[in-house]
Amino acid sequence: MATSPSPRKTHVFHRNANHLPPSVASGEGAYIIDAAGKRYLDASGGAAVSCLGHSHRGVVDAIKSQLDRIPYAHTGFFTNEPMEELAAYLADQAPGDLDMVYFVSGGSEAVEAALKLSRQYFMEIGQPERHKIIARRQSYHGNTLGALAAGGNEWRRAQFRPLLIDATHVAPCYAYRDQRADETVEEYGRRVADELEAAILAAGSETVAAFICEPVVGATSGAVPAVHGYLKRVREICDQYGILLIFDEIMCGMGRTGHLFACDEDGVAPDLLTIAKGLGAGYQPIGATLISARIYDAIRAGSGFFQHGHTYMGHPAACAAGLAVQHAIRDDNLIQNVRDKGAKLRAALESRFGNNAHVGDIRGRGLFLGIELVADQVTKEPFDPKRKLNAIIKKEALARGLMVYPMGGTIDGQRGDHVLVAPPFIITDAQVADIVDTLGDSVDAALAS
Repeated sequence: MATSPSPRKTHVFHRNANHLPPSVASGEGAYIIDAAGKRYLDASGGAAVSCLGHSHRGVVDAIKSQLDRIPYAHTGFFTNEPMEELAAYLADQAPGDLDMVYFVSGGSEAVEAALKLSRQYFMEIGQPERHKIIARRQSYHGNTLGALAAGGNEWRRAQFRPLLIDATHVAPCYAYRDQRADETVEEYGRRVADELEAAILAAGSETVAAFICEPVVGATSGAVPAVHGYLKRVREICDQYGILLIFDEIMCGMGRTGHLFACDEDGVAPDLLTIAKGLGAGYQPIGATLISARIYDAIRAGSGFFQHGHTYMGHPAACAAGLAVQHAIRDDNLIQNVRDKGAKLRAALESRFGNNAHVGDIRGRGLFLGIELVADQVTKEPFDPKRKLNAIIKKEALARGLMVYPMGGTIDGQRGDHVLVAPPFIITDAQVADIVDTLGDSVDAALAS
């Protein structure tokens, strides 16, 4: 006989309707403290968000100062100083000719804006037949319907499929699983990049508007970077067929990989680039779409406005937070700390897990690292999804006062388990050691259960 859920003790529709999480009370650097006084070392930044930790005085003061001046003014009537300054800062740092910034309140909104901009751009330049979007399997671009349609995670898409626009999905760049024994890394990258060209030709090149991908895949596959040469080949293909290239850097961008923009390491610039999490570091909800001068100029010379908008876009307090966060990253030389501590964290993970028979791969860049767990190292066979190993690891880690970001469905949305580690940029050597020791104990306990 099935048991009924326990009576609810809240009016909040939480992520899990059958679980009431502990209540957060305060933050102190890289730690979160719950209402019972328990401390958690945040080794995932929530979801790779809290890059400055949870108590940065300068950011908090910048928000308070802006609230004292004016908390909100609709961008249909006014611009505001923090929005203008943050846009100028981002444009100055951005790769290629990304020169304009469209502010929103989060990552899904940023992707929606990028997809709609790609469509409107082609309308403005007299190519209305271009409307198709190509993305990659096992990608994640957000949970709003347009972003979900572009994303390639089948677990997230399945029940909403009737609501989604059609999108074509090609192979991810996932060398651990897909590189053949008879090909070099470069040959593998070329092969999977060329799947994009095949998909463009199959769809009709004159109908394709954009290709979207994450330079380093985040939550869905666990910090999987593109192999050398892959993104350059993708850029060549998009240019050859007149297609816009969108980089989704919502999770991997804003310093997380050791570069302000993740694509800088690959030497490739897109036409549109989405950012969010590390932009405001969780101090305010904010995201943005960076836009090439070519796209902006076409719209300015045409209809003159982007047929899109949100109530809280360009929110003064959110932009003040984003500006303060970016100044802190610059002034405190935190991207160098990401590189330094990222190298130490990776070395420590490899030392702790390198001889673990159930760790198949350790990967990533900077402070954006993933561990893929397997039932068999030789065959790379994953654990039975019914075991829910990723959920057990999360539970074991939380019990020990550690926050990491485990996920299931690494391979195809159903099979595979990984753990994403993405601590704040302010992490210390001692905290690196604590993360690895506690995660090691948590994984051992989960595997033994």
